[in-house]
Amino acid sequence: MFRIAVLDDYQDAAHELADWGSISDAELQFFHNTLHEPGALIKRLKPFNVLMTMRERTRFPAEVLEGLPNLRLISGTGRRQSNVDIATATRLGITVCSGAGGGGSAGSTAELTWALILSCFRHLALEDREIRQGHWQTRLGSGLEGKALGILGLGRIGTRVAKIGQAFGMHVISWGPTLTRERAKEHGVTYVSWEGLFSDADVLSIHVTLSDLSRGWVGAKEFGLMRPTAYLINTARSAIVDQSALLDALGNGSIAGAGLDVYDEEPLPPGDPMLGLDNTVLAPHLGYATRESLAAFYRDAIANVIAWQAGSPVNVENPDVLKKT
Repeated sequence: MFRIAVLDDYQDAAHELADWGSISDAELQFFHNTLHEPGALIKRLKPFNVLMTMRERTRFPAEVLEGLPNLRLISGTGRRQSNVDIATATRLGITVCSGAGGGGSAGSTAELTWALILSCFRHLALEDREIRQGHWQTRLGSGLEGKALGILGLGRIGTRVAKIGQAFGMHVISWGPTLTRERAKEHGVTYVSWEGLFSDADVLSIHVTLSDLSRGWVGAKEFGLMRPTAYLINTARSAIVDQSALLDALGNGSIAGAGLDVYDEEPLPPGDPMLGLDNTVLAPHLGYATRESLAAFYRDAIANVIAWQAGSPVNVENPDVLKKT
């Protein structure tokens, strides 16, 4: 009998989104909150043989993996398992698997991007609070037609965001580390320089992968280039943006505001300075968290467990571990 922990089921919805009975000889337990402190995480997960993770909500550095002697499989969701110390997992004989299709979350993230853009431009979150307090039309919003939409990274998600911007009658500009003028043109997008992306955009939306190259890309210099009427939207990863520089820009009026779905610490802790700003729209990392995407994530994760039980693991992130078995 395998003991399986299904982690970070924030909305207590995992049990209804997948066919858990298809896993044989398994005892499952669902956890609905995230633990960050290594000792507490080890204490919770020590009895389990298999962990089913939801993206990067829980991190597994070497210290944690070394404290889980019964662990044999991490069945992750999404295309990459950047939350796991792969080298340590391999050394300890722990197989790490990714989702086969990534969960198909590009569409849901693009949709949330537009929810944040519209909320910023029309001050929906602020006006919702005001109307509940008896006030009416407290701040003048702006339209999108004719505005410049800047996209940092014209990949799977960025191209979807661009198409919607074009439907709103926006002029779409983009820069990306591998983007060419020709490929941008194929999508009806104008290729611009790094500086031009920030100086010309009325709203700048981030859609690049976090890497050593992109970490801290958007900082004080970039915010200094932006218009005081412009908005920053981040549904990618918080570390792409220098958070101190972002707080300064929001506080001193260098930019008009921000729509954010990602943070350095998640869930966002009480007392975080972002919570005290009235020119931000904050979402609790909802980009991929739709019923459809989570169901696809869990389907892939379950398939990985079943294949591993059968002795033929698939979607393995650390194939060297197979040599140990």
